[in-house]
Amino acid sequence: MENLDNIEVPLFPISVAARILDISVHTLRMYEREGLVVPFKKKSNHRLYSKADIERLNCIRRAINESKISINGIKTIYSLIPCWDIIKCSSKDRENCEAYKSHSNPCWTFKHSDNICATNECRDCSVYKDYGECKSLKEKLISVIK
Repeated sequence: MENLDNIEVPLFPISVAARILDISVHTLRMYEREGLVVPFKKKSNHRLYSKADIERLNCIRRAINESKISINGIKTIYSLIPCWDIIKCSSKDRENCEAYKSHSNPCWTFKHSDNICATNECRDCSVYKDYGECKSLKEKLISVIK
């Protein structure tokens, strides 16, 4: 039995997650298509969201509604997370990494085939998991600037 206090445990079906966030299922699916969230998918392809996913989506909703940041703007912000430094990519890995070369999409939206991330599950990667909360993302971006 999984520890339900763990914020990473996928608990909520898409309809419940949408209700918690006060958005439509369609909007939630659009956020997924845009690469803003990577829900857990069961073998049946049903999506489940964790408490961490809900926090990430709340951060995104605040950015959209309060700060008037577009979805493309949010994707650009996520693309600025220095994933190559966080997971310690080699220079060869960086040469073969679209996320390293791009500044328009977060690293978890790319198909990694010839680098360190090829065998990793993006949902479980620290780059995705550790920066879903607005505060942690802001702190990381500030630390990069310094």
